[in-house]
Amino acid sequence: MSQPQEPPYPGSPPPHPDPAAPTAPAYPQPPQPPAAAAPQYPGTPPPTYPTAAAPPPAYPSQPQGPIPPQHAQPPYPHPAHPARYPQPPQYPHPTPYPAPGPATSTAPPTPYQPNPATPPIPAPTAPPVPTPPIPTTAAAPVTPLHPDDPAHPHHISTDRRRIHLSDSQRGADVTAIGNLLLYLPHFLSSLFVMALVSLLFGGLGVIVFFAWLLSGALVFHRPTESAIARRLLKLRHPTPQERARLEPVWREVTARAGVEGRTYELWVEDSDHLNAVAAAGHIVGVTRFAMNQLPNGELAAVLAHELGHHVGGHAWSSLLGYWYALPGRIAWRVLRAVSSAVFRVSRLFSCFGMGIVVLVFGAIAFATISTLYGLPLLILGVPYALAAVGRRAELRADQHAAALGFAPMLAAVLDKLHQAEQHQQAQAAAIAAYHGQPPPQESALSKLLASHPDHHTRLHHLQPYLQPKPQR
Repeated sequence: MSQPQEPPYPGSPPPHPDPAAPTAPAYPQPPQPPAAAAPQYPGTPPPTYPTAAAPPPAYPSQPQGPIPPQHAQPPYPHPAHPARYPQPPQYPHPTPYPAPGPATSTAPPTPYQPNPATPPIPAPTAPPVPTPPIPTTAAAPVTPLHPDDPAHPHHISTDRRRIHLSDSQRGADVTAIGNLLLYLPHFLSSLFVMALVSLLFGGLGVIVFFAWLLSGALVFHRPTESAIARRLLKLRHPTPQERARLEPVWREVTARAGVEGRTYELWVEDSDHLNAVAAAGHIVGVTRFAMNQLPNGELAAVLAHELGHHVGGHAWSSLLGYWYALPGRIAWRVLRAVSSAVFRVSRLFSCFGMGIVVLVFGAIAFATISTLYGLPLLILGVPYALAAVGRRAELRADQHAAALGFAPMLAAVLDKLHQAEQHQQAQAAAIAAYHGQPPPQESALSKLLASHPDHHTRLHHLQPYLQPKPQR
């Protein structure tokens, strides 16, 4: 490794460059070791050492050339204790520099080689490259399936298969018998009324009285049932298209129950609400909305619920009790209308006349209650008891449908009924708020008179059928 020439001492003439020496390009200068101060050179300006903003020193022995900007030298550090005698700077052995080319050459310069005496500078570690997020595809909106789509989760197969009929086609469970017993006070009141009416017919009164007693059999008379379905329930026979929709589902329901499906007659109600009805001895009605908008599995659950009312005897017992209580109810309405008219007339004659009317009616009521051993008082509590028995009958019909395998479908139908009920309540509250009135609240007595259990009670009784069965 060749050492550069030492600077001249004081008193000696300044050196002159050798004209025969070859001209070398300027090289990038490495960092210099610490030095106390630059030596003084006589006759020539002292070399300037690099600072934070000064260029590297120029030496006369080598012609200066442009230094690439990427090889600018860092500032030299200055030690706190300089050396006693100044020492010439040590320069590394110049590395071969590529031959100068045209000004437009784009060849990369030689990388910088540090001095072995200089402590190595640790190479900076590259920052971690962030992992780009994996693009996720947005989930496409789920299109609700058509009720007739076989891929619907509540779609069932309605293919024809063998049917095993049960020995017991219909009966009367506890709720049906309890319903008949609760109608007993109404029946006795009607019996008393019909006895009074039969007196008006003289010798034919006995025939009128027994004809009324035997009229209960009309509940199971098909022409009478048709008249009840058309006039009272506002039902109609299904069209051929509607029959093609109903009959396969009804056949599947009756096959699972082991019941002869032709025993009952299907009817349709022109309504846009979700509802169904079981009446008399053979009527099974369903709304147009339920028939067209529900999957066949949910429609089967609705029909199985109504079949449960027939099998349990709820339909015929309710209609039979209502029929035998009808004379007593008619007499009560006539008596209430007459008493209301008498009270209006009595107020025209002063309070004395009104008091006389009250005493007369009170005496009649007391005599009636005493004669019938207080049975008329039971009539006041019968509506609440009948409503409780009706709610129990609905739960038994739900259990009948769930036992046939329609528990998930029935739960979905109950959820739709609950949503429709909440929507009606929200509309009623909005109308009340528009008129500046508080929202309507259901009273305790109205809850006791409800014919159907609430949504949560019905779902609670379906839980044993909704839980998965253990594997055997």
